[in-house]
Amino acid sequence: MSDNERVALAFSGGLDTTVCVPLLKEEYGYDEVIGVTVDVGQPEAEFAEAEETAEALNLEHYVVDAKDEFADLCFDAVRANASYQGYPLGTALARPVIATAILEVAEEQGCTGLAHGCTGKGNDQLRFEAVWRDSDMEVIAPVRELGLTREFEQEYAAERDLPVEGGDEGKYSIDTNLWSRSIEGSELEEPSYVPPEDIYEWTTAPTGETRELEIGFENGYPVSLDGEAMEPVELTQTLNDLAGDYGVGRSDIMEDRMLGLKVRENYEHPAATVLLNAHQALEDLVLTKEERSFKKQIDHEWSEKGYQGLVNAPLVGALEGFIEETQTRVTGSVTIRLEGGQARPVGRSSQFAVYSAEAASFNTEDVIGGIEQDDATGVAKYHGFQERLANRVIDSQKEE
Repeated sequence: MSDNERVALAFSGGLDTTVCVPLLKEEYGYDEVIGVTVDVGQPEAEFAEAEETAEALNLEHYVVDAKDEFADLCFDAVRANASYQGYPLGTALARPVIATAILEVAEEQGCTGLAHGCTGKGNDQLRFEAVWRDSDMEVIAPVRELGLTREFEQEYAAERDLPVEGGDEGKYSIDTNLWSRSIEGSELEEPSYVPPEDIYEWTTAPTGETRELEIGFENGYPVSLDGEAMEPVELTQTLNDLAGDYGVGRSDIMEDRMLGLKVRENYEHPAATVLLNAHQALEDLVLTKEERSFKKQIDHEWSEKGYQGLVNAPLVGALEGFIEETQTRVTGSVTIRLEGGQARPVGRSSQFAVYSAEAASFNTEDVIGGIEQDDATGVAKYHGFQERLANRVIDSQKEE
């Protein structure tokens, strides 16, 4: 490796990425390390920590605001009703946005390498590298490649007087972005352990109080709250606050990671829960039975690729062709009731509704197309005919 080569490090200011700074020089021979922090909606305190740590390390540090790009991707996920094993995708969608932003900074700053502090047991290493390995830069994962443990990192930081408080970053491993907050580690790794209320920050324990919200959609995209137009970032942040106060958006699941490990994860995602539930309710009103059935397959495949961090895969583009066609009619509004930790659709309206109150009512006779109740008699005679015939054959065989 020649002198003066630079590596761009995905930098949070936490223990893992802090120890990566000297390791990239000592173990990998890089002359310069630059840190890149990407804003996808983390708390302000995290940026302050990153800035302070970078300054203490004398690290050239860049902060990229990618909230709009991330929010746009999350709203694409709404149109795909995207979830993985029962919870809305959050961290998974953030990683390719973060990786792309870091790659752009690395290219602008003449870097020859890209590095992250992910372990070899999680999903994020794969999501970062799926983006980075399409470049000509070296991809480095010190924690994984050097087999680092948290205990080693703490001792290493103490020996070199690195600006971390002994690696004590709290009891749990927490990842926060605009769309979700994940909490894992410590006692939460035990599936039978009941989490204390203090692991939650975005949501409060449900009470008996209720509130109704009206979510407006255009072409499948959420665009307004109670009649007020909002951009994706503002709408998401507002709903996180509103729905979180009613305990909406908690998930406690056993998740199957890409590497085959099963882990216990806790999530908070108030806005995502509201918007996904509202979108599904509006689709149910405007799409035909066949469209709804087939779109479940499309949504599942989109969600799988989203979980893998492969949102730019050709398959996703093809899936979105179908999604785009269906969403041309997903325009209207949905009333959501927040109560008991749930976000329940209680009303929906659209000019594209595949619904006729006259046809569905028990109190009307003349309906669309001149259909009358008695017309169903012939259908009723044929319905189940083959099954009845098959059962007769089976019964006759049993009697022989």
